[in-house]
Amino acid sequence: MVLTPFLVVLALSCTDLSEYDQEQIRTSMNDSLIYTTESWDVELVLMQEGSTRMMIEGSYAVSYHQEEEKHTKISGPVYVQIYDSLGAVETEAWSNRAVYLETDGEFELYDSVRVQTQNDRFLYSEYLKWSQDSDRITSPYFVTIITPSDSISGRGFDGLTDLSSYTITEPRGRLIVD
Repeated sequence: MVLTPFLVVLALSCTDLSEYDQEQIRTSMNDSLIYTTESWDVELVLMQEGSTRMMIEGSYAVSYHQEEEKHTKISGPVYVQIYDSLGAVETEAWSNRAVYLETDGEFELYDSVRVQTQNDRFLYSEYLKWSQDSDRITSPYFVTIITPSDSISGRGFDGLTDLSSYTITEPRGRLIVD
């Protein structure tokens, strides 16, 4: 015989419950407010003001939805395209896995992250975060940037998605100055 959570709470409310038992019941009831969705061969499109802003593809995704938090974990290989205001591909990225934090409007790329812009600028790291609000990519970890004229590595990155402007907090490398 299976009792529904309502009947269990009703039956238990007739007896004196310890604080621990009451907390266990609350936790069990809250778990029913979480739901997940699984998808295979995923293509996620992020729209902004009626235009495609980002497209992300992955092998498998699981979305977790709670009242205050919504996020999607994507297994790779993961492929990302970021579009400019005219709808052209501005930047492409690859990684082994990603997380979309819907509540914060952020994508996080993990494990062997590689970024390539249309201007032949490349970024390599183990972690990268793209924020929808600021339209910037950041990483507190070690990054390497290669451009047609130079390369630079360092820890702590903040820059535009097309890598035309960026800051590395602790830079290391060679730079050719004309």
